[in-house]
Amino acid sequence: MNEIAQELNDRIKKENPHVYELLSDLGRNMYYPKGILTQTAEAKQKAHRFDATIGIATEGNQPMFLPVIHNTLSEYDPKNLYPYAPPAGKPELRQVWRKKMLHENPSLKDKSFSNPIVTNALTHGLSIVADLFMNENDPLVLPEKLWGNYNLIFGVRRGAKNVTFPFYNEQGAFNVQGLKKALLSKKEHGKAVVLLNFPNNPTGYTPSEEEATNIIEVLKEVAQEGMNLVVLTDDAYFGLFYEDSIKESLFARIANIHPRILAIKVDGATKEDFVWGFRVGFITFASESPAVLDALENKALGSIRGAISSASHPAQSFILNALQSSEFQVQRNQKVELLKRRATKVKEILSQGSYNDAWDYYPFNSGYFMCMKLKHGVNAEALRLHLLDHYGIGVISLGESDVRVAFSCVEVQDLKQLFDLIYQGFQDLKGQ
Repeated sequence: MNEIAQELNDRIKKENPHVYELLSDLGRNMYYPKGILTQTAEAKQKAHRFDATIGIATEGNQPMFLPVIHNTLSEYDPKNLYPYAPPAGKPELRQVWRKKMLHENPSLKDKSFSNPIVTNALTHGLSIVADLFMNENDPLVLPEKLWGNYNLIFGVRRGAKNVTFPFYNEQGAFNVQGLKKALLSKKEHGKAVVLLNFPNNPTGYTPSEEEATNIIEVLKEVAQEGMNLVVLTDDAYFGLFYEDSIKESLFARIANIHPRILAIKVDGATKEDFVWGFRVGFITFASESPAVLDALENKALGSIRGAISSASHPAQSFILNALQSSEFQVQRNQKVELLKRRATKVKEILSQGSYNDAWDYYPFNSGYFMCMKLKHGVNAEALRLHLLDHYGIGVISLGESDVRVAFSCVEVQDLKQLFDLIYQGFQDLKGQ
């Protein structure tokens, strides 16, 4: 094992042995090397005459660039576009995102957590968590209504075993007791990664204040039983809250609640700020120990360095410029309100009862999506294909009977027609 990795492990073990026990074999071996990038950083501070370190080209004391590219980006200083971004991300962007987190998550006040590290959007952040904490056959505990890419990230890449539980209880609320039962079923394993995604993809559901409190209590109870937990909040759709629900990330409430619980937040501008193709995400760790935070950041940087080296510099500059604008929050609020109107319209349409013989819909209050459960044995995939072939409509089939509809990409005035046509497609298949 590399001596840097060993030193990081020793530091974590000394400060919190439970966090050390959570690390995967790869996580224990991971470190950020003191190589070219470290030497380049030192040169940036001290090489006032000539800096012949990092592998970029310069001209006229600025990064070299092609005018055909820069013509469309002329509002930006070349230094904020063309050089490599630091592996952890632009320092200014990390600080601004941290301030944003504190503003939007009041429960983070007085909590100890790292500066957000920039990732190549959320999928990359999730992959870092999988690398650092998931060994083959380790349990990944999550509701059965899940984003399919989790299976690739944690299962195919790292050999995790999904331990799922029904998303909703009989009252149509988040199934907190199902979460507890799933966790305790793996108590003998000693550790688990818990994945909580709110607003949820595919259901569009976010827990209420009472449900959130109960989730926290269950996590503490399981930890007190002697189980080590990584609790990972996938906050891809953060801030898109339309009705009664918690209005902050569960990460803010889970952070620092028990020595056996390591809270990790993965979020980003991609969906919550409507810049999907920019691929700018963040990963943030919570620990009461600054030494543990520093060691985990070092290991995360090693994972980044060994996979993508660093995330896109231009995209980070675009996001930073937007976040610093006085117009940012006003414009974002306008888009959130538009999505809220669409979600409200969907509920209005469905509550009229016109489709009750075809499907029930699952509770939703946030995000981009809602889900329906088909009746009379109509197969979700068969309906999906039928709608494509005969009506030119695209929806997502999930399992045998669930269909996900993204109201985020349908205009308010078109929603009634959308559901009418889905209903017609259902009737076409009902008698077959």
